[in-house]
Amino acid sequence: MRAVLESFFVKAWPRRGIVAVVLWPVAKVFGFLLDCRFKLRALGYHQQSTLPVPVIIVGNIYIGGTGKTPMVIWLVDALRQAGWHPGVISRGYGAHVEQIQEVFADSLATMVGDEPLLIVQRTGCPMMVGRHRVASAQQLLKKYPNVDVIISDDGLQHYALGRDVEIVMFDQRGIGNGWLLPAGPLREPATRSRDFTILNASNSTAVSGIGDDVFKMHLQAGDLIQLRQPEIHQPLSTFQGKKILAAAGIGNPQRFFTMLSAQGIDFKAMPLADHYAFTPEIFHNEEAEIILITEKDAVKCRQIAGLRDDPRIWLVPVAAELEAEFKHQLLKLISEKKYGRTSA
Repeated sequence: MRAVLESFFVKAWPRRGIVAVVLWPVAKVFGFLLDCRFKLRALGYHQQSTLPVPVIIVGNIYIGGTGKTPMVIWLVDALRQAGWHPGVISRGYGAHVEQIQEVFADSLATMVGDEPLLIVQRTGCPMMVGRHRVASAQQLLKKYPNVDVIISDDGLQHYALGRDVEIVMFDQRGIGNGWLLPAGPLREPATRSRDFTILNASNSTAVSGIGDDVFKMHLQAGDLIQLRQPEIHQPLSTFQGKKILAAAGIGNPQRFFTMLSAQGIDFKAMPLADHYAFTPEIFHNEEAEIILITEKDAVKCRQIAGLRDDPRIWLVPVAAELEAEFKHQLLKLISEKKYGRTSA
């Protein structure tokens, strides 16, 4: 039922059709409640917890995936290169997170979440997941006192956690029809303030409504990695002419399919719900010679007997590429927050 509803609204939100118009009064109520929440916070009724290190929030106002995980991975690498020691916190969506847990490279995706597990496997950075981000951050700092900057994977609307830098992510869908939930896809007004706006799309893509000062992020696909034997890498061109199935259980599966299409290959698309719970039988009836999946899905498939040994399954790694000016401005802002001045 959830998948059916998600599909229904995804199709309805890009335009102001009959569904959006019918739900518009509800969206106005939602907007009123948001406004009340902001005013109460401004009056001091909802206190924020301030941490002793700078906090970077990577989030979105468009519901669903916009590329936050690749951005977090990029941030960890960029901060390390600049001499910082980052740690990451997350809610751990799609997992059974009842209490704060540290994420390790061999953690179960069902216990910590697929995105946190991917972040740790790619970066090796200290990471905690939990329902309450403030408590997760405090425990992270307690165990890893050398951490001097915290990145929050999502949590833009979790105002209990004080933040020094807000990064709002968009993709080619922009702001959809521009209306708040449930008439539109927006959690908050498109005009909300932030420090940086990132558009995760091809360099030729332009969208309206997300602001004027926008930095572009591009996801670059690398050589394919076989799930069964990760040491085996092959360029995508190797599989030209093969019968290919592409499956994606991410917030915006179409972005994955578009990236593959840009590589000039033909495939059958299998869009799945975000944080999809894979089963050993999912590909049993598929006659594909090659099955391509995302890195986010791979961390789960690798832990499922019946999938991890399927030689047809290959994951498509991606790396975020951003403008040099964004990195310069971000590091300058973080340094100012930490030291009250820019670093030399």
